[in-house]
Amino acid sequence: MPHTLNWFEIPVTDFARAKAFYETVLGISIAPMAMGPTMMGMLSTDPNAVGGAIVQGEGGVPSQNGTMVYLNGGDDLGPLLARVSQAGGLVVVPKTEIGNGFGFFAHFVDTEGNKVGLHSMG
Repeated sequence: MPHTLNWFEIPVTDFARAKAFYETVLGISIAPMAMGPTMMGMLSTDPNAVGGAIVQGEGGVPSQNGTMVYLNGGDDLGPLLARVSQAGGLVVVPKTEIGNGFGFFAHFVDTEGNKVGLHSMG
């Protein structure tokens, strides 16, 4: 098993708003995909990477509590954190060194009310 984590979903209430937010913050293009009444937007389509999506559908409730997903922050969290604010999110924990060579992390609240983490080595 190459990864302990295989898939994650970030619940959203306004798909178009969340899509614009994550495209801006992550610098990616998200293709919408309907699965019955559920709308999904894949954050990664690399078959060798952990996959995930933003999802608008029954039962998905944005939250700042519970399990937190950490997204890949690339080489430096600074530019991504600047885009969080520009895109309508809120940085709640700034870039913070973990120590012992484990890199850096930060937390933000997205436009839907989810608390999400970022991690980078630089």
